[in-house]
Order: sequence, then structure tokens, then C-alpha cells
Amino acid sequence: MNTNLLIQTILIYALPVLFAITIHEAAHGYVARHLGDNTAYLLGRVSLNPLKHIDPIGTVAMPLLLLFSTAGIPGGPYLLGYAKPVPVAFGKLRHPKRDMVWVALAGPVSNFIQALAWGLLLVALVGLQIEESFFLRVAQAGIKVNVILAVFNLFPIPPLDGGRVLVGLLPWKAAMQFSRIEPYGFFIVLLLAVAPLANGAPILNRIWMSPLVGASFSVLNFVLEPLLALVR
Repeated sequence: MNTNLLIQTILIYALPVLFAITIHEAAHGYVARHLGDNTAYLLGRVSLNPLKHIDPIGTVAMPLLLLFSTAGIPGGPYLLGYAKPVPVAFGKLRHPKRDMVWVALAGPVSNFIQALAWGLLLVALVGLQIEESFFLRVAQAGIKVNVILAVFNLFPIPPLDGGRVLVGLLPWKAAMQFSRIEPYGFFIVLLLAVAPLANGAPILNRIWMSPLVGASFSVLNFVLEPLLALVR
């Protein structure tokens, strides 16, 4: 990958990524506190300080590994990752099984809201006739990063948020059995993110990311296109 292009990409995506992971994790802690568990709050994780949420593996190593391992394949490179999980003592929630679902959904929902906010900023930049490409590309990156982070975290394998949602929705016996894969969850997801199908595209991208990211962008375009048409 071209070094100048890599540096430019990092500069464009840095702010959206920091906002995305910080607000995502803080949202988990905020909703958990609202539903009865103060664990994250007492540990200082209901915070907008990104340093409290960066995970060396998920926020740094995994994205870099995917960046270089998928750079030469069709549709690549693929960038996925995660932040340091917010600690939640599910037993302290007022209704543990039900409330687990709301705590888990808080992160992805916050990302969808951020994607819309970045989209509205893009509309405002266009309306103000700001032609500096850097600012426009940062806003576009904010939309993309948040949609991808939300969809990725909704993948139904614990400890990802989608896995927690599924555990909360399953009957008790099935939920207990399914939750046993949690210690291996990230390894399963990493394998699916790298292992290619016959056409070279990673399994996770083909069966999950591409369809849901495409659907999310369609919804955002439905909301934002009329606004863009008004300000142009």
C-alpha cells in the first residue's frame, strides 16, 4: 500500500474512529448504569476519553492485521476491530436477561445515530458550500466507520453485542449453552473475517457485512438525499 495514501487515510479516519469507539463503549456503560449496574461508572468507563476504551488487540493489532492481509484481495482492504469491552455485571441489572439486550444494543445504536449525525454534517458542509475535500471526506468517513462498527458488533457471536442480544433473547437453557462459546468468540470472528470464499472475499464480509452495510447506507441515503437536494 502506498505510504502517502496510508497516512492520508489514517488522518481522515482518526477522528471518526475515536468518536465511534468512545461513544459506543460509553453508551454501554451509561445504559447499564441506568438499568441498575454501576460497575462501568465506578471504573471510569462511562467516559468520552478515548484512552479509556482503546484495546491493544482489537483497536490496533486486529485492524492492522486485516489492513495488510486483505489489501490485495477483491474489495479489500477490510478494516474491522473493537474497543476494550465495558465491564457489565449482568447480575446487578434489575432484569438481567432482558436488560442485557438493551445494554448490548446501546453501542450499535449509538453508532447508527453518529452515522446520521455525520451525514447531517455532510449536508451542512455542502449547504455552506465548503469545498475543502478533507472536511467532506472526514464526514463521509464518519458515516462509513459508524455503519461498519455497528454492523460488525451486531454479528451474533458473543462477546460481540449481537451475541449478547441473542443470549438475552434465547430461552434460558439455549442461552446458557450458546454463551459457552464466548471465550472463543473473537477467534471465530477473526477467522471468518480473514478466511476467503471461492471468489476471494472473506466469509464475514460476504454473508454479513456487505448485505447489512449496504442496507444501512440505503436507509441513510433515503434520509439524507432529500436534504442534500434542498441545499444544493
